[in-house]
Amino acid sequence: MTGWAAVVREGDLAAARAQMGFSLAWHIVVACLGVGLPLLTLAAEWYGIHTGDPARRLLARRWARGMGVLFAVGAVSGTILSFEMGLLWPGLMGRFGQVLGLPFALEGFAFFLEAIFLGIYLYAWDRLPPKRHLLTGVPIVIAGLCSVFFVVCANAWMNQPRGFTQRRDGSLARVEPWAAMLNPASPPESVHMILAALMVACFTTASVYAVALLRGRDDTYHRTGFLLPFSLGAVVTPFQIIAGDWAARFLATYQPIKLAGIEGVFRTGSHVPLTVLGVAPGNNELRYGLKIPDGLSLLVGYRPETVVTGLHEVPRDQWPPVTAIHLSFDAMVGIGMLLFSMGVVLLFGWWQARRTGRDLGSLKGRRIFLMVAAVCGPAAVVALECGWTVTELGRQPWIVWGVLRVRDAVNPAPGLMTGLWLVLLVYTAMTAATVYVLRRLARATPVPIAPQESDVERYPVT
Repeated sequence: MTGWAAVVREGDLAAARAQMGFSLAWHIVVACLGVGLPLLTLAAEWYGIHTGDPARRLLARRWARGMGVLFAVGAVSGTILSFEMGLLWPGLMGRFGQVLGLPFALEGFAFFLEAIFLGIYLYAWDRLPPKRHLLTGVPIVIAGLCSVFFVVCANAWMNQPRGFTQRRDGSLARVEPWAAMLNPASPPESVHMILAALMVACFTTASVYAVALLRGRDDTYHRTGFLLPFSLGAVVTPFQIIAGDWAARFLATYQPIKLAGIEGVFRTGSHVPLTVLGVAPGNNELRYGLKIPDGLSLLVGYRPETVVTGLHEVPRDQWPPVTAIHLSFDAMVGIGMLLFSMGVVLLFGWWQARRTGRDLGSLKGRRIFLMVAAVCGPAAVVALECGWTVTELGRQPWIVWGVLRVRDAVNPAPGLMTGLWLVLLVYTAMTAATVYVLRRLARATPVPIAPQESDVERYPVT
């Protein structure tokens, strides 16, 4: 691989990393919405069947349409990513394709299963009894969660490579695909990602209806459109905080250098403080942050005497960019605490409403709460992107931790910058088209009412 790396130009390497990073950052948001929105749609449909309220049934119809659009868009962006894996990183796929093949193959099966049942679900509104139609949506949720699990297993393997033996010439022997897929990083990463997907879908959907409520559209349709996803997101958030703590402790055991980069720990020792914010100029020392004495040692091992590994344990050329991943991690944690706090406020509001006998769904007089709730959707997306920044940048300079460097995996062919600009143009057009279609679907009569919507077509939504 040394000869390969010698001919790679820095500009092309930067272009390949930028293209892959941008494509992943775009796709991951759509993928999260594609995973969480089916669950919200089924919840709204069940609610509509249970109460007989056309407003809840209309929510299910609208969200199902959006679900179909996002599935199609996600299929396109996912296909682009699969091509980029081979075109931009042949050193990775050519060398380790047989190791990574199993989770990607299983993800393909999950994708087609999701597509089949999505078609059935959208087609069968008026062709099946309501409860039976509701059941046809369950495989969509299951297949979406499985897709996330399989893809994250592949990424987890890049953080904790297992399931193969290398010969002296670098070729592979005794490949064990199941051991590679079910590596030690798979459980914490997959749980963390699945919960993140649900949170992004819930809070993003809720933020749309929070804006509508702020504009005076205080009816059953918009109140349910806000409270249903926001409540589910609030329930998921505490579990995500626990999963995040699990993932951080995992790093302390299996990837201590990544944890050292995240927390800006340069020298191994005990009584290590937890630093909030701060920067590391020149990747030398974390400065200007708020230090909590013994904080990191307590979080890692529950004792102030717990020893935390520092970056100086490895050569400097193996250090990740401390400032970028430290601030990204702090932003992710800070947003998570904001979302948790909003869930506590909502819970307190419901308790107060029950105690005073007021309508639990009433949001009148809670303008400040709704304003913050409207921000929670974009904030959840930012937290998601920050989390992936920590995961990917924290592994640098390795594309496969301790085995293969990024520059040894990139395509040495010139002209990768051209591909970056082309991808940017494609995603710009796809973003504009997606936003346009979703806005059309959100209107009162976005498309001609289908025959199966006779039970909701007269519901007065403006």
